[in-house]
Amino acid sequence: MSKNFELLQHAQIRLEGRPTFTNEEVAGEAKDHAPASVTAITGADQALREETLKLVQSLFLTPGQAAPKAVMFAAIDSKNECSGLCSVIARLLAESVSGSVCLVEGNFRTPSLPQLTGVESHSGLADALRQEGAIKYFGKQVGPENLWLLSSGSLGQDSLNLLNGNRMKERIVELRKEFEYLVIDAPPLNAFADGMTLGRLLDGVVLVLEANATRREAALRITENLRTAKIPVLGAILNNRTFPIPAALYKRL
Repeated sequence: MSKNFELLQHAQIRLEGRPTFTNEEVAGEAKDHAPASVTAITGADQALREETLKLVQSLFLTPGQAAPKAVMFAAIDSKNECSGLCSVIARLLAESVSGSVCLVEGNFRTPSLPQLTGVESHSGLADALRQEGAIKYFGKQVGPENLWLLSSGSLGQDSLNLLNGNRMKERIVELRKEFEYLVIDAPPLNAFADGMTLGRLLDGVVLVLEANATRREAALRITENLRTAKIPVLGAILNNRTFPIPAALYKRL
């Protein structure tokens, strides 16, 4: 049994190997939600697009089931590609649906979505929590035309406290009414409590694990904390998985 499989198994996240895929998929089940297919991310753009599209379809677009509409993506540990992954997921989701999609920067610790989406810094979530006005006023259309970015905005000493207030709850309600889908980028759960606060306001969380780096104990503890807080764990992404044989050969097995 590989270390990655063991980690996910002990975190009570079911693993489904699919040898026809370039990367391994992980599936997580949550009560009242469709199982979420989860994939490791590679550096190849096409492979990234294909595997991430499978994730988007399985998580948000499962027919005949009550699929989640507002999902938080959060790493177990710091120094991974969670923000970049969120930007790709939001763009592919927007390309796959006719409804509107909002990519929300709930990571006030290390915000990076404006740079990743190729837009200039602008007003965002922190500003919306301090000021009045329609929630769309604080966002920016980034393309495709149904994709919006609500960045962290103007951060200050009060920013982190704002995430815990009633105003945050009100703004999430507004976001749900304004947009059909929400993709929320959160800071690492092992380092900060912000994600737990955000997760309670959403339909569930997808965990991002770093292959050969995330400790089994940390994944298990975070998963248990989320479930204790009654935050549905929709799945987990195994990031930067390596192959014991070349990926081109692995695809043929």
